[in-house]
Amino acid sequence: MGRLFRILIVLAAIMGADGVILAAASAHQTDASRLASASSMLLFHATAVLAIVALAGRGAIDVRIGIAAAFGFVVASALFAGDLTLRQYAGHSLFPMAAPAGGTLLVASWLAVAVAAAWPRRG
Repeated sequence: MGRLFRILIVLAAIMGADGVILAAASAHQTDASRLASASSMLLFHATAVLAIVALAGRGAIDVRIGIAAAFGFVVASALFAGDLTLRQYAGHSLFPMAAPAGGTLLVASWLAVAVAAAWPRRG
């Protein structure tokens, strides 16, 4: 599990860096609300990924479900933020319904975190 935790930490750090970059870009461009939304999704969920790693590492949540939820946050945030960023700079979406698909996966991932906390852990 240590390797998966390290991968998630690296991905969360990249998400955080991208979130800061998009926040700066949105502050310096007119009509860049899409970038601000993309930045928020990345920053919030980068923190959530780090929290899941910490909780799973301490045994507070089911590790397998927690890792699945964390990877869900990574993929979903990439879909959501990638779609909004592409719309801002290229004028078209990543693919039809990319941002809503990302948002739906974010909701599912949050629910998976709840299940990971409620699921009986093996001693």
